[in-house]
Amino acid sequence: MRKRDLLTPIGITIGFIMIILAILSNSGMEGFKSFLDVASLLVVIGGVIGSLLINFNMEQIKSTFKVIKEAFNQNDRRLPELIELFIRLSERARREGILALENEIEDVKEPFIKKGILLAVDGVEPEVINDIMNAEITAMEERHYRGRMIVEKCAEYAPAWGMIGTLIGLVLMLNNLSDPATLGPSMAVALLTTLYGTVLANLVFTPMASKLENKTEEEVFIKQIIIEGVIGVQSGQNPRILEEKLGAFLSNDTKSKDDKEEEDVSVAEEGLNEA
Repeated sequence: MRKRDLLTPIGITIGFIMIILAILSNSGMEGFKSFLDVASLLVVIGGVIGSLLINFNMEQIKSTFKVIKEAFNQNDRRLPELIELFIRLSERARREGILALENEIEDVKEPFIKKGILLAVDGVEPEVINDIMNAEITAMEERHYRGRMIVEKCAEYAPAWGMIGTLIGLVLMLNNLSDPATLGPSMAVALLTTLYGTVLANLVFTPMASKLENKTEEEVFIKQIIIEGVIGVQSGQNPRILEEKLGAFLSNDTKSKDDKEEEDVSVAEEGLNEA
């Protein structure tokens, strides 16, 4: 299940708010207006877009918004629930046979789990299942890297185009040295492109690329657990042993939370029985 990741927009918003407050606290609204320059913004944005068009093909460019959207979403998958699924599959496989799992996975929404279980049902050897599913993980990592590379390039190009805009502004300023009164304002405008490029790179593009990389690592981690679960079910491991094996992937905090939840359930059941 996918849901909105509010931390990304909140982080970007807080960053911009802090910058705006810092400007307003020192120079007020009039000073804030001096930080707004459409031409400087056009140089940075236009330069980044132009560089992307040269660097990537049309299919990759079309996927840009889809890739960026991923930074604002997250998978709501809990590891304990995933482990419980494989324990249930293991118990049924030992009780009714591996072929009984074909009907069991009809309600499973995760395609990677379905693929693994169907391979097991078809009698594929564990080593082959491991190779096939790991090959899919490798392909997924490559796809994610290619998509993330667009955002990484934006983070790389934005400061460079900011510097180019500053150089353009300096050239225009030096051509007008006959009027000393314009030197200060002209220098300020020239530096704005560097400011815009740096802010976009360090507040938007670089953190977004890092978040996408973290999401890929998390996805790989989840899929490795799924592979272990599928092979455990296919090889007929004891459900309790499989639970211990998959439980090794859980953090201590998650284990403690699950133990407390089980304890609360047990206390509630005892209370009902006594009543």
